[in-house]
Amino acid sequence: MAFDPTVLPPDLPVPADDGAARHLPGLRMPDIALASTAGGEVNLSLVPGLAVVYCYPRTGRPGEDMPAGWDAIPGARGCTPESCGFRDHNEELGRLGAKVFGLSTQEPAYQRELVERLRLPFQVLSDQDLAVTKQLGLPTFEIAGMTLIKRLSLVLRDGLIDHVFYPVFPPDRHAEEVLAWLASSVKPS
Repeated sequence: MAFDPTVLPPDLPVPADDGAARHLPGLRMPDIALASTAGGEVNLSLVPGLAVVYCYPRTGRPGEDMPAGWDAIPGARGCTPESCGFRDHNEELGRLGAKVFGLSTQEPAYQRELVERLRLPFQVLSDQDLAVTKQLGLPTFEIAGMTLIKRLSLVLRDGLIDHVFYPVFPPDRHAEEVLAWLASSVKPS
């Protein structure tokens, strides 16, 4: 059977909190411009107001296999369903004042195909050189010669990391988790 990135197997291993993101709240996003699927670049340290940056390992494409052992890595599988969740809740997040960004280490051309195929209404940013990942000390893992970001989400306020969701599970319901947290914590303007 061909790989379908939109379907999550029922027996995925649940990631444990290894403490690798505890240092992030309160940090300023690095002054680094990242290539965007909208063309040009985005510097997350300069994004005004509220932003949600969901970081994910790598998305798959229908019919193309993921690296061997992918589903056995806690938290690896689910990037496409997570992206679809943020797509489906983008308007609600926007009503709370949040601008959504996806972030992975995949190259921009791969990400543009994803944005078009899934009709994502927000920008996906490429940290293919690991500049932001290394400067922030984001949790990563290695597979098939690639360094990938472990799944986490950052809530930014004027470029400062206000809140971190880590580990993220299940990925297909994470956008709802972020939405609920924002709805309970965003102060009316």
